[in-house]
Amino acid sequence: MDLQLNGKTALVTGATAGIGLAIARTLAKEGVKVSITGRSQDKLDAAAAQIGAAAPGATVTTLVADLATAEGVLALTAALPDTDILVNNLGYYEAKPFAEIRDVDWERMLDLNLMSGVRLARHYFPRLLEKNWGRVIFISSEVGAFTPPDMIHYGVSKSAQLAVSRGLAELTRGSGVTVNSVLPAATRSDGIVEYLRQTAPRPGMSDAEIETHFFDTYRPSSLIARMIEADEVAAMVALLASPLGAATNGAAVRVEGGSFRSIL
Repeated sequence: MDLQLNGKTALVTGATAGIGLAIARTLAKEGVKVSITGRSQDKLDAAAAQIGAAAPGATVTTLVADLATAEGVLALTAALPDTDILVNNLGYYEAKPFAEIRDVDWERMLDLNLMSGVRLARHYFPRLLEKNWGRVIFISSEVGAFTPPDMIHYGVSKSAQLAVSRGLAELTRGSGVTVNSVLPAATRSDGIVEYLRQTAPRPGMSDAEIETHFFDTYRPSSLIARMIEADEVAAMVALLASPLGAATNGAAVRVEGGSFRSIL
């Protein structure tokens, strides 16, 4: 299927690995000129090489930036004033008992997961409205819809992304701009595999056994009963970013394997 994205430009934050890298790679295959961000030039160069290998001839720009700070966002937007597609993927998670989540932990979580996207949207969103076409996509999480008791600050940051996304979408009425959120469930990566190992009930379990235990114990409602692959999330993002996805606006789009039992 031709997603009609050839020649568009996209900024994908946190794109040196995992979902962000998969999104950038998928968009590049569709002919999008992709800019990717990270804090390490070496990691950015490695990511750009992977994207180039998957999409020969792709235009990939690397931008070193600490988007957890207002200064980092200003530096990025000065280097890249415009884009057609903004994918706010940057984020992190951690498990911590509520009473041990310090103010500095809350501030870091919200600065990185929420405010990086807010600041970038504050710059790019008005420009998208001016040219009457564009996409803003927040990579939220299944925990945006339910708050896990072992990582409440993370859940709050992801729920807040949904609120910002829907609020911005309300401002697009009658335009060619859409704003959506994507809610993945646990997505396979080195980080999540290590996290799941911490849930193992006994030593010596294989990663496959640990994954089965996790879904049996903590996500029994999952219909696919496995982790999501990053490319599966990226495929949904590419559709939402494309002209073919124009009828989806203000939505929280699930890519979580059917974990939610509600019909809406």
